[in-house]
Amino acid sequence: MSFRFVHTADLHLDAPLTAIALRDPDLAREVGVASRTAFSRIVDLCISEDAAFLLIAGDLWDGEHSSTKTPRFLKQELLRLKEAGIRCFVIRGNHDALARQTGELDAPDNTTLFAGRPSTAEIEVDGHPIAIHGLSFRDPHAPESLLSRYPAAKPGAFNIGMMHTSLNGSPGHDPYAPCSTGDLDGHGYHYWALGHVHRRAQHLGRATIVMPGIPQGRDIGEAGPTSVTLVDVADDNTVSLEERTVAAIRFDRLEVECSGTSDWQDLLTLLEAEIRRIGQATRAENHLVIRPVLRGATPLAWRLARDHDRLAEEARAFAAAAGIWIDKLELRLNADDEGTIVTPGLPGELAGMMLNDLPQDPGLEAALVSAARELLRDLPPDARDILGQEEGELPPRCRELLLEGIPSTLARLAGDKAI
Repeated sequence: MSFRFVHTADLHLDAPLTAIALRDPDLAREVGVASRTAFSRIVDLCISEDAAFLLIAGDLWDGEHSSTKTPRFLKQELLRLKEAGIRCFVIRGNHDALARQTGELDAPDNTTLFAGRPSTAEIEVDGHPIAIHGLSFRDPHAPESLLSRYPAAKPGAFNIGMMHTSLNGSPGHDPYAPCSTGDLDGHGYHYWALGHVHRRAQHLGRATIVMPGIPQGRDIGEAGPTSVTLVDVADDNTVSLEERTVAAIRFDRLEVECSGTSDWQDLLTLLEAEIRRIGQATRAENHLVIRPVLRGATPLAWRLARDHDRLAEEARAFAAAAGIWIDKLELRLNADDEGTIVTPGLPGELAGMMLNDLPQDPGLEAALVSAARELLRDLPPDARDILGQEEGELPPRCRELLLEGIPSTLARLAGDKAI
């Protein structure tokens, strides 16, 4: 008999939203409960689709950040699965290894939390034998491949491996239990339920290998659609996949082309129209948070950089009228056809050095990272995630801030010489 299950990972319950909170407390409150909403919707999906079980491939929690209400919430959701006759299988990821709730959770008997030694849960669904292999960790670091520790496939069963891994690496993620899809493909399992990387990916070979991505984005760095995976397994063990959206909030960048716009009011009209357009677009999520990015060659560049605060307030007013939120407003103005920023009144060598050389300078990057570490140590504990939650996130975040700041700096250096 065929069967189906749901695969998710990286829920990051209780993830701090410091960067958002500093800009907009109301938005922070909305996003703060979004991960719980997503989990409730995952349970709803399991029930409505008559799934046999739910797989959570790591990072259910978010490290040391916790709420006393969340373990109770989680148990209630797991009990909803139990009442529907649905099993749940969980492995700990690197963030779970830091979370005290992982050890304190009084999980109902329908839930299997894999321990620090590899083990196999054998179940049967409508006469179809299934072997689920999993491995959890108490240590947040796993620099070596863990594949060799996984048991051999069980003959006659549909074999599933649950692993928290960075695979061959991903920007913004530290290496964690690295391995290749080729290695996973050759291990003999039918399906690999992965977690850790927040972008969805899948590989269809001898094994079906799925990284479902984060089900609910937490900020603009996780922009775009998010999903969980509904998996159907046929009588002959062939697998079909379906992406399902459970997020309450979607983050997106809105590119606004400003080339040729020379009047402030015309630019506001353009910005309002683009915000209204994206607000009216069809989406599965309840709420939309956008970051307008103004691009193009315009003589308004210097004025827009100078009056960035005023422009941002205008954008927020337009967004409120459209029923959406603004994360922040970003300027990428006075770029020519090749993407090079043109700054009237400044030597081309200076602009070229700042735009092209500085972002590639390893010495400057090291200095920025060092300065950022010192800054973070001086911040209050609840504000220290503003530049990321893992060491590997700090350098790319510093580069991103540098790239954001250079155009504004050039515009201000041009000063009255700007057209």
